[in-house]
Amino acid sequence: MSIVLYRIVKFIAGLRSAARRAGFPLGSRMVVSLCVLCSGAFFSHATAQDTIQVLDEIQVSSQRRPSTLRTVAPTQVLDGSQIEDQGFLQLSDAVRQMAGVTLKDYGGVGGMKTVSARGLGSQFSTVTIDGVAVDNAQNGQVDLSRYLLGNAAYVSFSQGQQQSTLLSARAYAAGNVLNLETAEPQFFLLERTNLKVGMELGSFGMMSPSALWEQRWNRRLRTSLWVNWLKSDGDYPFTLYYTASHSDSSSRERRTHSAMHQFSLDGNLFYTLDSGQTLTAKVHYLDGWHQLPGHVRLYSQEPSRQQTEERMAFAQTKWRRERRDWRLQVLGKGQMSYDCFEDSAANTSTGYMMNHYRQREGYLSASGEWDARPWLTLSAAADGDLSHLLSNLGQRNDVQRTALMAVVAARAHRGPWEARANLLATRYVDRVADLDTTPSYRRLTPYAAVMYTPVMGLTLRYFYQETYRVPNFSELYFFQSLPRHLRPERARQHNLGVTFATSTLSLTADAYYNRVTDKIVARPGQNMFYWSMENLGRVHILGVDATGSLQLSSLSCQLNYSFIHAVDMSDPESKLYGHQIRYTPRHSGGASLRWEGRWVNLGATAMVVGERYAYPQNNVDNRLPAYCDLGLSADRRFSLRWGTLRAQVQVLNLLDAQYEVVQYYPMMGRNYRLSVMYEF
Repeated sequence: MSIVLYRIVKFIAGLRSAARRAGFPLGSRMVVSLCVLCSGAFFSHATAQDTIQVLDEIQVSSQRRPSTLRTVAPTQVLDGSQIEDQGFLQLSDAVRQMAGVTLKDYGGVGGMKTVSARGLGSQFSTVTIDGVAVDNAQNGQVDLSRYLLGNAAYVSFSQGQQQSTLLSARAYAAGNVLNLETAEPQFFLLERTNLKVGMELGSFGMMSPSALWEQRWNRRLRTSLWVNWLKSDGDYPFTLYYTASHSDSSSRERRTHSAMHQFSLDGNLFYTLDSGQTLTAKVHYLDGWHQLPGHVRLYSQEPSRQQTEERMAFAQTKWRRERRDWRLQVLGKGQMSYDCFEDSAANTSTGYMMNHYRQREGYLSASGEWDARPWLTLSAAADGDLSHLLSNLGQRNDVQRTALMAVVAARAHRGPWEARANLLATRYVDRVADLDTTPSYRRLTPYAAVMYTPVMGLTLRYFYQETYRVPNFSELYFFQSLPRHLRPERARQHNLGVTFATSTLSLTADAYYNRVTDKIVARPGQNMFYWSMENLGRVHILGVDATGSLQLSSLSCQLNYSFIHAVDMSDPESKLYGHQIRYTPRHSGGASLRWEGRWVNLGATAMVVGERYAYPQNNVDNRLPAYCDLGLSADRRFSLRWGTLRAQVQVLNLLDAQYEVVQYYPMMGRNYRLSVMYEF
């Protein structure tokens, strides 16, 4: 009897695995129905048997992705299947398809990529992995090209505070949050091991092999290990225009000194202690080497012998306990990073240069929620962070920052109404080895929001948020032009929006007004390692974000559009008064289309960015032309005896558009990628 039962289970497991590989996954209810039918057929011939065989537990798990419709904060999500279908390699590839986001890209696979939203700047965008913030010691801005999507469950971007339970105080403090969520291993029936190996090849020497191992050790413990190596020569051709209008003389050149390679390792543990109590842990290691290309201007490429080496490792853990009317969470993280900048050019004024930067960070957060009434939830969170930076610079080479944050929050909901409010207290204290004084910053910042759902599928929302951002190590202490007297940024955000959804169609539209005081603006100096920072007195930002999604049986389509009017309002007597801030396009948008056929799946993506300005003064010489980046893809799955093979071909920048996201750093023209993934 036990043998027959085992064969029944094995048959259903094989059936579900084959259906999943063919693109027709069987749900848990269908699996249960098959079990009942097969068992009934067997027991009809074995009613005399009274032996009961206990089978292994069937584990069905699925990560809940954030809502994009019934949420106060405008939220956009790309899940793992969308990331795979569109062939996204780096975190920046996913972000560039989102409304209201401005991506600064310095060209090529290895070029630095930073994100800002709604004119607030990259420092207001907190990047998190599994809900824990990521820091970077190199220049204070998280480089999205360093984080790959090979083991991602989803990528979410929230304009304002995330709407989820048990937020850390740092998440409350963020102007907006970009979160990369790691995929939890999922196993069907008797499966205990999942293996996935892949190879991605591209133009100009791009190569990226990867491997993923998922293991279920018992009914409580699951682990995953993902490794990747990425390299690129970066020597792509481009058109060098001799005037800002791009309508005069030009020549065909080739990018030089932009090779890179990077190794990534990501290990994860998922442990269920008991009902309602979980423990997760992550260990991440990154080792990279990047050449820094020079500017492309004045009829030539500036020679460069600059390069950086970086090593970064962090370990983080999350403990969570949930009961009927209360929830607790504790986060912890330790991180160490090393950055080395080298300039071996003989024609520099300073000669040979090598700068080292070492940063250590410890972070701890605790948060809790209590359902005081059926309609009222109270919560609180407290964070502590200690960062220490050492460098070989002649001054300010030993700095330390202690950051403390605490927040109290309330959420009330009754019928179609929901309201949220919180008050956040922040305190920063710096200690600098060669300064007698101790810089410190403190502030209270409020948040309030309301959401109304008059009918099913329609939601109206509004929030007000104040955000306070203290200049980081990079802006204050990293560079040679010292001292820096930067003031903290303060932002006041208003958002009014509406969402509408049916079974096949979803629409969102949000109008916002941001007012920023002492805005910190960053721009690269003589290279991508040294940056120049400055305060603008006041910046007023008015904009609209709109998204749309249509899902049919075999066709899906997503659209987004953004308008942003972000102007410097510091001094009415200044010639810059009322001018659009740098690198912020007034109009931008994107679209993606996917058709799933019987033999092949086809996809297309488009990104359109309007004119913007590289410098504060909006004149013809500083204007960067608009551009359109179009991509096509085709993929297919093949069911083999021992697994599933997926192949995809992509053509990126199909029209060979010649453009610059950041002035003097040309982007790649038409290029190709081929990826193969084998899962067994």
